[in-house]
Amino acid sequence: MRVQIYAFCVIFLLLKSMSLYTMIGAMSGTSMDGLDLVLCQIQPDLDEQYSYKILSAKTFEYPDDLLNLLKKSKELSTTDLFHLDKSLGKHYAACINSFVTDQKISKNGIDAIASHGHTIFHQPDKGYTVQIGCGATIAMETGIKVINDFRQRDVIHGGQGAPLVPIGDKMLFHGKADAFLNIGGFTNISIPSEQTIAFDISPGNLPLNTIAHALGTPYDNGGKLARSGNLDEEVFEKLNALKYYHQKAPKSLGTEWLDSDFMPILNQIKIPEDRMHTCVQHIACQIAIICKEFAVNSLYVSGGGAFNDFLMEELRRRDIQIILPAKDVINFKEALIFAFLGVRFLEEKHNCLASVTGASTNVRGGTLHFP
Repeated sequence: MRVQIYAFCVIFLLLKSMSLYTMIGAMSGTSMDGLDLVLCQIQPDLDEQYSYKILSAKTFEYPDDLLNLLKKSKELSTTDLFHLDKSLGKHYAACINSFVTDQKISKNGIDAIASHGHTIFHQPDKGYTVQIGCGATIAMETGIKVINDFRQRDVIHGGQGAPLVPIGDKMLFHGKADAFLNIGGFTNISIPSEQTIAFDISPGNLPLNTIAHALGTPYDNGGKLARSGNLDEEVFEKLNALKYYHQKAPKSLGTEWLDSDFMPILNQIKIPEDRMHTCVQHIACQIAIICKEFAVNSLYVSGGGAFNDFLMEELRRRDIQIILPAKDVINFKEALIFAFLGVRFLEEKHNCLASVTGASTNVRGGTLHFP
């Protein structure tokens, strides 16, 4: 009888550990393109692997007034920043409510919303990182449990609080390529192994979009503007000599570094197209250096930069095999992985890798808010 009870308990625990989760992942990147939402199902498999299915995905652009506040958020007073935190939470909730209504699904069928929030300050070496978009507000306004604030616990344990995506690369996309490259506001790489290595390589879309905005367009479609420019070799060499590129991982980048170290050099180039061309060549060069260092031959590329044809060609020219997944994965991979981080939180398992961030231990990051 005891054997039968034991067997039943084992089967019950196994089935419980392989539950199907229905999640909403919410991601707002530093490039401020908008709020990415993905409705997905995530199923635990054996050996710490998971399968997923994207049911629907959509990007909600920021209204102009909110976008302008986000752009100058670092200059806001403490009171105004707290107000923005609540306002952004309400905006996220409104987008999620609209998204759920469009999908004609019951909120009762959603296990949780996993929200990255919008990074305002990222200074892990000083012991803090700040993402706004109030989780409690989202939970109250949607009536759905919310998990957010994924980075804090890692920083408290001495880590960079970033990148968080590599555990998703390892457990959701295992075997797709030698390494995973995401080109969002910044460019980061994840190299799965027993001790996964991941870090920010260089800037990504942020400087390119800034230049494009000055030319009257939100981004450089296909990299056409950058392709039309010329390389400024002197600036190219100065960028490659920046101290960050000679530091060992774990390491991560924030907009503070971009403003203080990177852009003053890049802005020495007067012609915008030449500035973009040199920036793309710099990004490709830094990616190639890392691929050579870690013997990476193939890259599974996601993020808006995957649509920059000029950048992709420059990587191929450097003998790197580029693997482009389905469009919804390119666009919404980070939102999907934050949904996965939420699943790991609900499973009471770690969702942040110490080998990646430099923390003293793997941690279960996140804060749970009930409606």
